[in-house]
Amino acid sequence: MFVRPARRFTLAALTAGLAVGVTACGGSSSGASGTSGAQPAASGDAHTANITVTSAEGCKPDRTDFEAGAITFKITNQDATAVSEVELLGGQRIIGEKENLPPGFNGTFSVSVPAGNYTLYCPGASTENTALTVTGTAASSGDSSLTDLYATGTKEYATYINDQVGYLVDSTKALDEALHGTDLEAAQTAYAKARPYYEKIEAVAESFTAGSTDLDAAIDARDGDVPKSQWTGFHPIEKGLFQDKSLKGLGDLGDGLAANAAKLQDLTKDLTYQPYELANGAQELLDEVAGSKITGEEERYSHIDLLDFSGNLEGAQQAFADLQPALEQIDPTLSGQVSTNFTALSDLLKKYEAADEPSGYKLYGDLTAADKRGFAAAVKAVQEPLSKVAAKVSH
Repeated sequence: MFVRPARRFTLAALTAGLAVGVTACGGSSSGASGTSGAQPAASGDAHTANITVTSAEGCKPDRTDFEAGAITFKITNQDATAVSEVELLGGQRIIGEKENLPPGFNGTFSVSVPAGNYTLYCPGASTENTALTVTGTAASSGDSSLTDLYATGTKEYATYINDQVGYLVDSTKALDEALHGTDLEAAQTAYAKARPYYEKIEAVAESFTAGSTDLDAAIDARDGDVPKSQWTGFHPIEKGLFQDKSLKGLGDLGDGLAANAAKLQDLTKDLTYQPYELANGAQELLDEVAGSKITGEEERYSHIDLLDFSGNLEGAQQAFADLQPALEQIDPTLSGQVSTNFTALSDLLKKYEAADEPSGYKLYGDLTAADKRGFAAAVKAVQEPLSKVAAKVSH
């Protein structure tokens, strides 16, 4: 389902993919940890993409045409400090991605894709988007029934959720380490890096408890949502970092946040989903945007609400995109309307990007009343047709 200074701490990858106008469907991904190493040599294999990321030339694959089926992306970031991840986009879907690739590191991810047009997206690179073409027919059952489309979409969504929860675990560990240090600015940056991953999976995460612990409240409660004695997670850390401007007493909060992220991973790793759950989850994430992100209630001290907005938006787009192949068969008009309105909302958010801000977006306090009205209208334009999708996919 997240774009830090490299990615400018935003989840703009999906947004950018919408503007490219690619089409495709299907796929699953698995990431590998970034490791320091040399540039992989071009293999000439139509099922392998060797990608070199440099500050001078951007994000360059050694080929742009591939055969349908399994494709492995081998990535090396030579010296591009503005880039830390690479994604493969198909339409509104992140099909595969590898994050945490600073200069001098490499990593891989693999997907399985049918013929179609795709985009290699490297946020922050001098060349961010490269069109890729996949041709031929992969070995598969070829069954395009709704049942199979639902099965594929829900499986892809489970993979997306598991990937994002994994990134949440990693980023909260990094935040915890920073909170035990002495560098306030580094801790503020680590906070911004960790926030989007929770926002992308919030619709799934908010339904879980670990023992007697409501994990959503333990991880993401705002000041006043719970008694002071029970206030833990991101937002008391936010208050300490951005209002008090102190690391004092935040180490224990960091320990608890990292532990709860790990508990959430244990609870979500084997989940399966029904199509209507994806539709409802997308709707819930947009409700989060309307209810707390564009009102400025979520990030009261850091004011990076638009970063949270981008996380909710990506999670909603991903859920819808995994349903879209089936919805195209059921109601292509509704599918097109939701897709078009998602694109408009994404494009609107992109206008508020700010490279000089750690979050990658303008601070909430910089928004005018007209800005907020524009966001509210764009969100509502997606919510109205999206609210019809769950009923469509439940039959």
